[in-house]
Amino acid sequence: SPSPSRSRALQSWWHRHHRTLRALVLVTLLALSGLMILALVREQTGTQGLLVGLGLAFFPVPLLLAAFRWLDGAEPAPWRTHLFAFAWGACAATLVALVANSFATDWLASSVAVDSQHEADTLGATLVAPVVEESTKAAAVVLLFVFRRRHMSGVVAALAAAGITATGFAFTENVLYLGTAYGEDEVLNPDSLQDSATAATFFIRIVLAPFAHPLFTALTGIAFGIVATLPNRRRALRWILPLLGLFTGILLHGIWNGSASFQNLTFIAVYGLFMIPVFAALTWLAIWSRQHELRIVRDTLPAYAAAGWFSEPEPWSLSSMRARALARTTARRSHGPAAARTVAAYQHDATALALLRARAEYGATPPDFTARERELLTALWHHRPMAGPPTTRAALTLSERR
Repeated sequence: SPSPSRSRALQSWWHRHHRTLRALVLVTLLALSGLMILALVREQTGTQGLLVGLGLAFFPVPLLLAAFRWLDGAEPAPWRTHLFAFAWGACAATLVALVANSFATDWLASSVAVDSQHEADTLGATLVAPVVEESTKAAAVVLLFVFRRRHMSGVVAALAAAGITATGFAFTENVLYLGTAYGEDEVLNPDSLQDSATAATFFIRIVLAPFAHPLFTALTGIAFGIVATLPNRRRALRWILPLLGLFTGILLHGIWNGSASFQNLTFIAVYGLFMIPVFAALTWLAIWSRQHELRIVRDTLPAYAAAGWFSEPEPWSLSSMRARALARTTARRSHGPAAARTVAAYQHDATALALLRARAEYGATPPDFTARERELLTALWHHRPMAGPPTTRAALTLSERR
């Protein structure tokens, strides 16, 4: 058996390196999933179809990612957190969904009384795919909620993580659909763009509804975001809300997929009378939640300013995205990019502190509240010599313009 000194050495080594090792394992598994999904898509579309699909499917990705990063701008999660979410959706979730959906469709065609393969495909897309796909995407939200709880502090953060996961999923799925459509066009050689399967698929999936997958998964994200702010005594809601959010996302997904199998007028009616209003409502909710977080910053930080942690104008400046941008610009012009990054870190930590305090006052005190508050205050005090003056100056400058 190993000696006590060797055991202590191994424990010490693991304590120093376990985070790096876990990250390497996660990256390796996601990379393997990505390679496997690429191989499966290439098998179905061919090399040319894969390349065309990759190029066309990329179009909405930067816009969607920018939208979710903007939404999370008050207290942005680290890039690596959102990179994990995107990679999970694009690699792991799509791999599981592709295999499970194919198996389920084959089972429906052989074991259930259906008249044709097309009917089996329709049943699979309407009943099976929404359950499988929303569950696999929701897994990323669950993992972040459990292991990166401090980055899932409310509705905005959880919605952004869910949306980015779904953006990754939609990207890979679009590669498959667009690549398959391109293969059909290669065989049928349509005479016009109107008859092109690739053009029709691009219009529906990229132009008309690039937000579909993020919309469905956002409901799960919103549910987890609400759970993060619930008082500790509301234990039943902590289970009910995530399940309700997931179920609602599955239901919307099923309605959307089902409408695609009916006549064009049914699809257009579902899109115009159902999808667009739901999308508009969730967009309003997301923006309102972002503004609500900024109001929490404005209302919570004055108590810390009274204790000497901030100057008097800073809470207002930190609650205004316009003032924040001006503070970063001022720091960059005066002291360079490093100073702007310091101000950004200062703004992030101040927002995190305000949300942490607000949750505690609401009864949702996290177990590590005292340690986390001390950690944030220490970081703020460290950055204050560089970040405090431009933050104060931004508040004074904008107040003079009003």
